Order: sequence, then structure tokens, then C-alpha cells
Amino acid sequence: MSGKQVLVLNQNFEPLAVCRTRRALVLLYLRKVDLLETYDGIFARSVSMALPLPSVLRLNHYVHVVRKEIPVTKRNIFRRDNHRCQYCGRTTSSLTADHVLPRALGGTDSWENLVCACTDCNSRKGDRPLNLTGLKLMRRPKKPHYFAFVLSALGEIPELWRKYLFQN
Repeated sequence: MSGKQVLVLNQNFEPLAVCRTRRALVLLYLRKVDLLETYDGIFARSVSMALPLPSVLRLNHYVHVVRKEIPVTKRNIFRRDNHRCQYCGRTTSSLTADHVLPRALGGTDSWENLVCACTDCNSRKGDRPLNLTGLKLMRRPKKPHYFAFVLSALGEIPELWRKYLFQN
């Protein structure tokens, strides 16, 4: 069996999960899913049938999913910001999490207040608000979407999946 991943969408086309091809073929054989995209020219064959290797599937019935909250940790802040300083754009080995509004001035440990920063920019900013430092954020920090954050751990996202994942 091929080591390819398969994107599974809910009935309303919301990304739901990523599964292995074996599980996807079982769902397809049991007719629990609709086949939306396939890997061209690749088939899973048995003695009596050949099924195209699925890339994107959509469930026939809606599944209500309660998403877990992504914890606000230093590692997750780095992942969200792609290990890039949000002030100067450098990617170095000496990164730290910085509070945009310092905790001494009422800042919180939240997705909207923490950014990845190199040690140079962090020490330049110090314990002052951003508007007094001359530094500017490359982008405004925000809480990541759960599924997009989970997908970022996969690395490169297949081209066939992009139109289903990045519709907004």
C-alpha cells in the first residue's frame, strides 16, 4: 500500500482529518465517503476490482466535532510564527517568545499578545510597549485555526488539498 496521506472532509466540506490510504480505501469501499480527488494513475487493485487511490474524500453524513484548544506554549508560538522573528524577519537559533504588551503593563499570555522574537529585537524592545520602541510587527498575532495548525506538522501540503483547505 502506498504511504500517501488522504484528506477527509466533513459533509459540509470542513477539513476533518488526515488518514492513511488503507483507511480511506475501506471508507470508500463501504460507501461512507464520496471521492473528490485522486492521485492520477495510481490504483489499489485486488483480484476482482481496482479502486483509484484517493487524495480527498468527503463524508456522506455530517459529524459534529468538538475541537480541542491549542495550548499557548512557547513551542506552539514558534510553530505559528514559522520560527521567524516577527519584528525583523530573521530566523536564528536564538529565538524567544515576546509579549507585545509587556506583562508589567497588563499583557497576558495569549495568542494575540505573544510573538516569536530574536534575542536582539527582544532586548531592544525590553519592557516597553511596542509604540515606544520603533519596532513594527510583520503581522498581527492571532490564534491559529486548529486544523491548519495540525496540518502544519505534516510539512508540505499536497496541491490537490489546497482548494479545500484555504477557501477563506
